[in-house]
Amino acid sequence: MVTVGFHASHEQISPAQLLKDVRHAERAGFDAAMCSDHIEPWSARQGHSGFAWSWLGAALATTGLRFGVVTAPGQRYHPAITAHASATLAGMFPGRFWLAPGSGENMNEHITGDAWPPKETRQRRLEECVDIIRRLHRGEDVTHHGLVTVEQARIWDLPEPPPPLIAPAISVDTARRSAAWADGLVTVNQPPDKLKHMLAAYRDNGGQGHAILQVHLSWAPREEDAVATALDQWRTNTFAPPVPWDLPTAAHFDGVSGHVGEGQVRKAVNISASLDRHAEWLAGYAALGFDELYLHFVGQDQAPFIEAFGADVLPQLRPAPVPDTRAEGATP
Repeated sequence: MVTVGFHASHEQISPAQLLKDVRHAERAGFDAAMCSDHIEPWSARQGHSGFAWSWLGAALATTGLRFGVVTAPGQRYHPAITAHASATLAGMFPGRFWLAPGSGENMNEHITGDAWPPKETRQRRLEECVDIIRRLHRGEDVTHHGLVTVEQARIWDLPEPPPPLIAPAISVDTARRSAAWADGLVTVNQPPDKLKHMLAAYRDNGGQGHAILQVHLSWAPREEDAVATALDQWRTNTFAPPVPWDLPTAAHFDGVSGHVGEGQVRKAVNISASLDRHAEWLAGYAALGFDELYLHFVGQDQAPFIEAFGADVLPQLRPAPVPDTRAEGATP
């Protein structure tokens, strides 16, 4: 049975409200949750960006859900800090936390003042960071000199089990390359053929673990309202790489997205007033081979989405209970 989770978008919702939203999602029947880790929103209209690691402690402590976070060690976060933070969460909440270390985006990483490296350098830096994090999670005393520097780092409170390190990927090439180190794969909704190729590239090169899909969607009782929400909140997120990797601020994203219309947004966001249509889209992703689907309603008021999908969409993605045909009183 596919896991259906809730995506907590820190760029769009204040931390206090987002904590209420994820609790609401749990009550409505969502199985798990994941969140973003930004210091800058994609647009001034989104207007938020809480610190994911503080929020995760509160969310894990006040729900029973399993959580993941997409993060970027190497520039804004030293990998020893990422290892330390993730070990603490995984140690307090065993089996309920995973992280997806990626190569990062300039909008979040430029705050250090360091130069923004080219993609290949960022990828090699990430792979160094993954190795450092794993060694620290095993209790090793780590010294490393490469694209990142570590001097005699050790984590004293070791998580058991260590948190899975899931590879975030947008391209087939990154999915293929990540198979060498990852405990699973996470990507975002794209055309089905592209997703098939990504899954094949990961699995055919030895990739293990769950395949996870974050699904951007917009729903409202009226189609025009669903379209308006997607245009307002997510038109800055419709560009292919390297644009989302390299622009430095929300103002830059707002500047380049002024011309984006409904057609382009529909390529990035599943937009429909029909809950059945959303259920069809999600069932199709599961049929491709994704084990976990995290639903990201791109609006800022999450409550109507949570209620509607909890009542009418989630049940369609779960197998119907098998009726008990035993005679009443019969011995099992």
